[in-house]
Amino acid sequence: MRIAQVAPLAEAVPPKLYGGTERIVSYLTEELVALGHEVTLFASGDSLTSAELEPMLPQAIRLDPSIRDATAPHMLMVQRVLDLAARFDVVHFHIDHLHLPAMRGRGLPFVSTFHGRLDLPEIQPLLSAFPDAPFISISDSQRRPLHHVDVNWAGTVLHGIPQDLLPFSPRQGGYIAFLGRISPEKGPDTAIRIAQAAGIPIRIAAKVDRADQAYFEEVVQPMLSLPGVEFIGEINEAQKAEFLGNALCLLTPIAWPEPFGLVMIEAMACGTPVVAFNRGSVPEVIEDDVSGFIVEDETGALAALKKVQAMDRARVRQEFEARFTARRMAEDHLAIYRRLLGRERTTILRAV
Repeated sequence: MRIAQVAPLAEAVPPKLYGGTERIVSYLTEELVALGHEVTLFASGDSLTSAELEPMLPQAIRLDPSIRDATAPHMLMVQRVLDLAARFDVVHFHIDHLHLPAMRGRGLPFVSTFHGRLDLPEIQPLLSAFPDAPFISISDSQRRPLHHVDVNWAGTVLHGIPQDLLPFSPRQGGYIAFLGRISPEKGPDTAIRIAQAAGIPIRIAAKVDRADQAYFEEVVQPMLSLPGVEFIGEINEAQKAEFLGNALCLLTPIAWPEPFGLVMIEAMACGTPVVAFNRGSVPEVIEDDVSGFIVEDETGALAALKKVQAMDRARVRQEFEARFTARRMAEDHLAIYRRLLGRERTTILRAV
């Protein structure tokens, strides 16, 4: 199959540091190539891939301070996809909704994955305006805010990561890990409170976006001087194995409907159990008392921390291998591509 993957240009594919969407696009692209498909990746020029790279910019927008309008290069990328349309059997977009008007009526099979939240008020009228455009959700919970909207869902594909990306770590560590982004919805201040109440050290590896700088300075930073709290900052892929693998557990006290939460399966790959608040996709990822504990609040998290020390880390790793590998993710996407191509052929035959 000839497949185009269209990635956001904010980060390289894979990203140098933080960047969940670009990381998933990379894992999917590499698995599709490994499965023998002809894949073209539209991404920034500093991306690394075994697919054919169509570079849209010399480097990712986040690393290029000269770019002030991030929409413009994405629009040029959509046009480039259209220019090369004859090369592809199917195009898979990961750039939210920017391409939808351009793809209408083109006769080119395509599908779009929304990687972010869908509970924003402006999303409903947007999707209602494109009832024929097929979409992939990254969890069933991501769809819930749109249950009353007639969306053309092609399927749900839970994320996966390469099976050998993060090694299994059988030894239980002595600290709580918090990994991701410093923002109110991720709950780093809640994580610190829970760790303090439990009397367990916590290490925080997270980036601080400009949009969250005030929250970091006013809420989180004063808590970093508390005993047992260590702020590491943003870490890269190579550092994750040690950070997650040496932890007692990963704590994710999220305060928003997380569409997926890639860090949870990264911890599971290391054999590290997850204690997560019952929000968004958490019940679809974590199996209670198998790969971690799903809790409702800080009190529940404290109770879970007392039980997590007895968990079988090998069982956590097995759960990852059974459900969250990049190979499974790629095969799920291929099934959707084939269904789309079948429908497209049927539509053409009926038109003739």
